[in-house]
Amino acid sequence: MSASTHWLATAAAQAVLERGGNAFDAATAGAFVLHVVEPHLNGPGGDMTGVFVTAAEPGTPVVLTGQGPAPAGASVEHFLAEGLELVPGSGALAAAVPAAVDAWLLLLRDHGTWELGDVLDFAIGYARDGHPMLGRVGTTIAAVAELFQDHWPTSAELWMPGGRIPAEGEMVRNPAYARTLQRLVDAGAGGGDSRAAKIDAARREWREGFVAKAMAESVQTPHRHSSGTDHRGVLALEDLSGFEAGYEAAATVEFRGHTIAKTGPWGQGPALLQTLAILDGFDDAHLDPSTELGTHTILEAQKLALADREAYYGDTDVPLDYLLSPEYCAERRALIGERASHDFRPGRVPGREPYLPPLRTEYTPPALAGEGSAGLGVGEPTVAPSGETRGDTCHIDVVDRWGNMVSATPSGGWLQSSPAIPELGFCLGTRLQMTWLEPGTPSTLTPGKRPRTTLTPTLVLRDGEAVTALGSPGGDQQDQWQLPYLLRTIVGGYSPQQAIDAPTFHTTSMPGSFWPRTWEPGGAVVEDRLGDEVIAGLERRGHVVTTVGGWTLGRLSAVVRDPSTGVLQAAANPRGAQGYAAGR
Repeated sequence: MSASTHWLATAAAQAVLERGGNAFDAATAGAFVLHVVEPHLNGPGGDMTGVFVTAAEPGTPVVLTGQGPAPAGASVEHFLAEGLELVPGSGALAAAVPAAVDAWLLLLRDHGTWELGDVLDFAIGYARDGHPMLGRVGTTIAAVAELFQDHWPTSAELWMPGGRIPAEGEMVRNPAYARTLQRLVDAGAGGGDSRAAKIDAARREWREGFVAKAMAESVQTPHRHSSGTDHRGVLALEDLSGFEAGYEAAATVEFRGHTIAKTGPWGQGPALLQTLAILDGFDDAHLDPSTELGTHTILEAQKLALADREAYYGDTDVPLDYLLSPEYCAERRALIGERASHDFRPGRVPGREPYLPPLRTEYTPPALAGEGSAGLGVGEPTVAPSGETRGDTCHIDVVDRWGNMVSATPSGGWLQSSPAIPELGFCLGTRLQMTWLEPGTPSTLTPGKRPRTTLTPTLVLRDGEAVTALGSPGGDQQDQWQLPYLLRTIVGGYSPQQAIDAPTFHTTSMPGSFWPRTWEPGGAVVEDRLGDEVIAGLERRGHVVTTVGGWTLGRLSAVVRDPSTGVLQAAANPRGAQGYAAGR
């Protein structure tokens, strides 16, 4: 079974499975297709995180760490000297070391079975020969067209050929990226006799060869950032050659007979674990996302966990055992009352001072003070004319006949993040915008440290075996949209597709992970299908409710395996008519 945020990625993954490949071959093939067909949501210059199990060890979730660190030149002092108060949301100065490609190739080398050329053939074909343009890609390009034309000419040339934005459904191509992938395949073919040696040769070409050289050279040209000012990037060849993706043990929590597995606290994943641990002390009536009581309780628990995310999470020594302990979560649970909190309430950890971030409800960079703040609406994708994107990406889940299962969230390096590199056909990401320039925070910008990413795929295990892989795009909302799915399937008895289809919601009552790092005290965004009575009840409780269209929030996909029968299921999001699930 395969499920993803785009039908062509799902189709590619499923084609690999049908031809005898395993889940890791299939997920890698689908992920490279996502680079091509969802370029407004992810790209090879970005990042990814994954969590997987192998058929040989079905009870041991492993995290694939495709989040690169800050370059050596990305210091707080450098950014302050550039006149910046925040890391920009667009422009190459905000680029972490690109890690997505190396991570996928590492997974393919260690756990896949197919040759590199066969896996990349799908993406090469769509980039070289064309694929139908998504309407949302055109919308994104239109939002930044002036930026491209005035400041990023290489992006205008790639995404607005002839000065025109391609129409929805029009066949579009990216021959430069097709050539980049083919050159990686060719480098691998000459790299040795074994399959692993060939993949490692392609990885070296990415980190040290023509790709690395082009990326490092591209940042030397000053260009416009979301700050309204022009800067060079700091990514260097040494940063690229010195990084390799890797593996880590997953962070886990037990909830109603299930083990939920996430990344460590260098990502936001443990905030979902904290939320579940807080909610586990309530009866089932408080856990129904379709009722006023359930929605209120869930929103309040999320606020508490997300406050701890801001206060303690980062690529540092995080007291996760304490934050997930029953005693601490009981203290946090006791703070949930009948009314919505409008306060920022991190917990107290012995021997630690919680970081209290700037609580801005709006922010305009000094250079743009005379022009008004960039308009950021609710929905996906949210792109300001400056190129800044608030939290969107893509996702893929695969399970094969043997029980290998993977959930992965590729992101960053979207077409609007920084100027396109013409010879490569893609641009760099902007993940450093999730770091702070204030000293002493758990996620202060630090050379060699990973930014605290929002990428947060999920595995669910029961009785020692993986049963579900799921995830969603959505920046700060990724885990908030996955939580109702988990509650509806584990507690409410929903099928996977019913849980994805059901109306959802999220809180905005925390500082955002993306530039400009603002928050809305007491804010809650809900799909109108939640119902007038429930929405009115939330407002009576003090939630500042923003109601959006009935099929607007959440872009989940999931695959499910029943270990007792071997029966597989898959489900995908109908919102936007873009996600797709397939299998047999």
